[in-house]
Amino acid sequence: MELTLSILFFLLLLTWSLFRSRIKGVVGEKKVSFILNFLDRSKYKVINNIVLKAGDKTIQIDHIVISDFGIFVIETKNYKGWILGNENSDFWTQVIFKRKEKLYNPIRQNLSHIWALKSCLREYPDIEYKSIIVFPRTAYIKVNTSTEVIYSHRLLKTIKRYSDIKLTEADKEIIFKKIISLNLIETYDRSQHIKSIKQRIKKRESAIAANKCPQCGDDLIIRNGKFGKFLGCTSYPKCKFSRPI
Repeated sequence: MELTLSILFFLLLLTWSLFRSRIKGVVGEKKVSFILNFLDRSKYKVINNIVLKAGDKTIQIDHIVISDFGIFVIETKNYKGWILGNENSDFWTQVIFKRKEKLYNPIRQNLSHIWALKSCLREYPDIEYKSIIVFPRTAYIKVNTSTEVIYSHRLLKTIKRYSDIKLTEADKEIIFKKIISLNLIETYDRSQHIKSIKQRIKKRESAIAANKCPQCGDDLIIRNGKFGKFLGCTSYPKCKFSRPI
C-alpha cells in the first residue's frame, strides 16, 4: 500500500513539474471565463479559448467579448511576483525574490491576436478592438503602458467603462457565428503551436542579432531613453520597435 501511494505521489509530482505552466494557465483562463459569465448577455457575447488560422500562423486567443461597444480581446497571464515592462519592449520581467524570468510582452502577443481577428473579419473594417491583459492579484504589476493591463477583479469594471454603441445586435450575431465557425479548437495541436511560436521567436532573435528590426526589416540603432540605452528602429515613429540593452 505504501509503495503504491509513493508511486502515485511521484507520478503526480512528475505531472506537475512537466505541465506546471500549462496547468497554471488553464486555471487563470477558467477564472476569467467565470468572471465573464457575469456580463449582461443582451449586451455581450463571450467566446472562450479560440484558435484561428491567420495566413500560415495558428493563433490561440484566451477570450473574446463581442459587445455593443466593440470587441474586447483578452489575454490571461497567471503569474505571481513583480511584473515589470513597457508597451513596446519585446519581453517583460517577472521577479520573485532574487530570481528573474523573461516573459514575452503580452501586449505584443495580444496585438497578433487582434491582427488575426481583423484578418477573419475583413468585412467589418471599422470594428473597434480593445486589448486587455489580465493578471491575478498574486502579481504586482509595475508596467508603463497605454493598453489596459489589469488585475482580474477589475475586469468587469474595465469592460463596462465603454458605453459608446459601435455594433448592432445583428452585427454581433453575425460576428459571433463567424468566429465560432472558424474556431479550430477541436483540431488544435498545442505542441505544434508552441513549436511554431518558438520558431518565430528564433527568427526574431536572429534578425536583432543581425542589427535588423524584426518588425519592418530596417536597421537598429542605439538610443538613449528615460530608463537607459535601448535598441530602436531607424524608422521610428513609423515603426516603434525597441529593446532594452
